[in-house]
Amino acid sequence: MPETTSASVDLAAVADVRQSLEEILARVGETVVGQHHLLRGMLIGLLCRGHVLIEGVPGLAKTTAVSSLAKALGTDFSRLQFTPDLLPADVIGSEIYRPQDHRFEVQPGPIFANLVLVDEINRAPAKVQSALLEAMQERQVTIGGKTLKLPSPFMVLATQNPIDQQGTYALPEAQMDRFLMKLVVKYPAREDEEEILNRALLPGDRRIESAPVVDETQIEMAARALESIQVSTTLRNYVLDLVAATRDPSQLDPQLSNLIRYGVSPRGTIALTLAARAEAFLKNREYVIPEDVRAVLWDVFRHRMALSYEALAEELTVDDVLERLVDRVPVP
Repeated sequence: MPETTSASVDLAAVADVRQSLEEILARVGETVVGQHHLLRGMLIGLLCRGHVLIEGVPGLAKTTAVSSLAKALGTDFSRLQFTPDLLPADVIGSEIYRPQDHRFEVQPGPIFANLVLVDEINRAPAKVQSALLEAMQERQVTIGGKTLKLPSPFMVLATQNPIDQQGTYALPEAQMDRFLMKLVVKYPAREDEEEILNRALLPGDRRIESAPVVDETQIEMAARALESIQVSTTLRNYVLDLVAATRDPSQLDPQLSNLIRYGVSPRGTIALTLAARAEAFLKNREYVIPEDVRAVLWDVFRHRMALSYEALAEELTVDDVLERLVDRVPVP
């Protein structure tokens, strides 16, 4: 059955916001060369009110991309550098005693922002991860017995380094599942790196500060507009088939049954559908097609699956196994 369009959505205003989002991609792309997939993934996360995990080796402009996006959006932005000695109060805030008033006062931490960049998220200990988990899932924090709501929109963009494991803590599966997408940043192509080098050799600082493109109200409007993007029964069944393939791959190919330790959770089913809606929205389409699902599938699934020891022994990655599964699921 087709879904009804929310009466509160102004279609003309939504079209303007969509155009503004394309302008954001272009503007940030002028600062961050050759990372279009990263920029588009962050926008999809913003539209879906989700959080994004960004993985890549140092020096690939992950932090620059997030800060550039924040400037283009015109939202409150804060950056947290996670270290092994970090405390939960350094993230969410704490109670401070005011002797002149003889009372305690809540001092909000840097988590109270619309866009929160968490650099090297896997370097913080378990207590800090637990505090961040509440913020990500409940969009609220608890300080001194008081529950405080976080601003809206609220989005965590976390980075992690896949090669330097000294002094790091593995993220719990429950926290990994809270991320809508995991974006893998790769080395730029040669022509893109040539452009990066040419810009670096320019004299002085050539960056131009410009006004934000959209505000919080427009972002919320675009997020609500996703509810009007049609997802047919056929497409929903396709999503369910893809999820089922990660849990019981033997139904597709017995040779794949020993490669996956556990598959995608129901939260991943919802995340894939929402991300596909956002992909269709950015392509100026009012309905989801299989190409939208496949465009975001790897980013939504790769951190929600665990490979078996047999797969690791064969030096397979999650992306490799996903490619084998997706090719065997019939496309509607």
